[in-house]
Amino acid sequence: MKKIKTKIIDRDRIVKYLDQELNTATINDLSRNGLQVQGTERVRRVGLAVDACLDAYEAGAGKNCQMIIAHHGMIWGGLPYITKSIYRQIKFLFDRDINLYAAHLPLDLHLKLGNNAQIADLFRLKSRKPFGDYKGIPVGCEGMLPAAMKIEEVSARLQKALGGKNILLPFGKKENRRLAVVSGRATDMLAEAIDKGIDCFITGEPRHEHHHLAKEAGINAVYCGHYHSEKVGVQAIGKLLEKKFGIECVFLDIPTIM
Repeated sequence: MKKIKTKIIDRDRIVKYLDQELNTATINDLSRNGLQVQGTERVRRVGLAVDACLDAYEAGAGKNCQMIIAHHGMIWGGLPYITKSIYRQIKFLFDRDINLYAAHLPLDLHLKLGNNAQIADLFRLKSRKPFGDYKGIPVGCEGMLPAAMKIEEVSARLQKALGGKNILLPFGKKENRRLAVVSGRATDMLAEAIDKGIDCFITGEPRHEHHHLAKEAGINAVYCGHYHSEKVGVQAIGKLLEKKFGIECVFLDIPTIM
């Protein structure tokens, strides 16, 4: 994020704004989206992370962040026990008065800030429409490339923008026009891409058996890593908060091997 003059913003203003922008109350999700752990009321710097974890909290504390916004939060469904790793995480946040905000599906499917919208923007996809059914909710998107691209070109653009190392299933057309994007672990949606005649399917994690499924169906697929496919959403939130509130945001880059 660019260096800006530091401002101090009330936590609840940030939370209310994000809840409204991301429609957290209306999207059915296992993640408890919104403010998961309450800390200080005054926020000077926001840390952006893919995963809520001790590494992220330590990095955020080291950068003097009063709030951490994570795509994968701490609370999924509920907390049956506050022990072991969960205890250590909550204690760390409490001891340092750090807020934790989570945005999972609301960030995946947001038409501007979302992981999938951000990846679609990399390719300037046209004629976009929802794609990727998850319990009745379309979480991804599909669209048309302005000009045809080879799967190697699609992969190279993703790697340049996202980092990481892609896995390719190059079993489809030499020239791709119709792309579908679902970040994270959306391997089961390969079947939907096949049914809809998608040229190239982009997601995060691969599955062993999908090698044969893609080969027999004649479709291309690019797997760019769960982590790398889902860091663009929180980065987009950071840019929005800087513009809206003039508050400093820093990306806490803590990649996994997935």
